[in-house]
Amino acid sequence: MSAPDMVAAVLELAGEWQYEAVSIGLPGPVRDGNVVAEPNNLGSGWVGFDFSTAFGRQVRIINDAAMQALGSYEGGRMLFLGLGTGLGSAMIVEDVIVPMELADLPYKRGRSFEDWVGARGLSRLGSRKWEQTVRDVLDRLKSALQPDHIVLGGGNAQRLSELPGYASVCSNDNAFVGGFRLWENRG
Repeated sequence: MSAPDMVAAVLELAGEWQYEAVSIGLPGPVRDGNVVAEPNNLGSGWVGFDFSTAFGRQVRIINDAAMQALGSYEGGRMLFLGLGTGLGSAMIVEDVIVPMELADLPYKRGRSFEDWVGARGLSRLGSRKWEQTVRDVLDRLKSALQPDHIVLGGGNAQRLSELPGYASVCSNDNAFVGGFRLWENRG
């Protein structure tokens, strides 16, 4: 889906709804509210697209993992990992959102974190080995980034049968909460 296609679809679905602003969580790198690279899993046309003009409303756009992290945040230092098609990541430290792109970092055997804990890893490894790999990645990232808590979201997070005490699974609905919180004055 391209950016213009997404806007057209949303406007059609919203119909006669009354709304003042739009929040967008995009599966790709966003900096200072601007899409900085075309998303890997979407069509083209996202970089430089004028969302505010297209929607006729104020728009705030952040990385989709950062939006779900914001909706899951309860204080302190929280690492969010989205286990879905790929690997989304964001950290919130004392109310400051830090979007991250951990997915492409090297992990093992010339493959990235995303290759091991994303959908490709689940397909290649099977559920049991994939879950062991997720636990290893969680342990490594906890050691490196020192979060108080790790929150897991995304479609495959629900597949995990056992989590370490420092981690929990959140609802994907938390992205909606993050979309609303994006408009709060977060000092």
